[in-house]
Amino acid sequence: MKLAILSGKGGTGKTFVAVNLAAVADKAVYIDCDVEEPNGRLFLKPTDTKETVVTTLIPQFDGTKCTACRKCVDFCRFNALVLVKDKPMVFTEICHSCGGCPLVCPEGAITEIEKPVGVVETGQSANVHVVTGCMNLGEASGIPVINAALSQDLKDSELTVIDCPPGTACSAMESADYADYCVIVVEPTAFGLHNFKMVYELVTVLNKPCGVIINKADGEYHEVEKFCDEHNIPILCRIPYSSKLASLGAGAQVASLYDEKTAKLFHDLLTDIKKEVHS
Repeated sequence: MKLAILSGKGGTGKTFVAVNLAAVADKAVYIDCDVEEPNGRLFLKPTDTKETVVTTLIPQFDGTKCTACRKCVDFCRFNALVLVKDKPMVFTEICHSCGGCPLVCPEGAITEIEKPVGVVETGQSANVHVVTGCMNLGEASGIPVINAALSQDLKDSELTVIDCPPGTACSAMESADYADYCVIVVEPTAFGLHNFKMVYELVTVLNKPCGVIINKADGEYHEVEKFCDEHNIPILCRIPYSSKLASLGAGAQVASLYDEKTAKLFHDLLTDIKKEVHS
């Protein structure tokens, strides 16, 4: 079972839910696809870690063959190629590595070379195989690193928890598309509902079944539950604000390993999600 944990914005509790679900399973894989600022490993503290460099391909030009015909420049929809004094130049920061420019070059003047864009770290934390994608600073897209991280999933795992990037951009879509079921973490506020609606639209476009966790659920804002009721979205659980959980989080501790009440909550939550997936 592959679960994507999503939220409309940062700070909602997405990683809190993801690491605790992985921790209470008998055997799990945790994949941090929030490659711009991964923090699940701060809680799970994997050991025996190994790093693999992630690369993409960018064009390289042979000036002796190039005739400045501009076909590669005109082809590039990302404006990563320009012609300066009849010499092609590539802006590697915005190149999407689509591989099209070598195909349209009539002179065979373009080859491709590898460019490092990030790393994938793997390690073990008790029963959890921890995979962390980390994109290099300044890169335009984290998709190659996300795909490399997802490729480290263990096929014999009981549970794979995908900690998605917040929001609804391409990186969140790529991460969630790998999952069997999506769990959306929501705050019971007007801002939280606004972002929840966008994530729900994304999940609907991907045609993924989903459920909702309402975190910090001790306020009086009922519009979130009303929206869930109107769209037949199951509310999987409500997690009230707790100073103890806040303290454990501030100390980078997995709460279910230190608090019996939280451990039971996530055991029950995992059981309920399995029922939803198989229903």
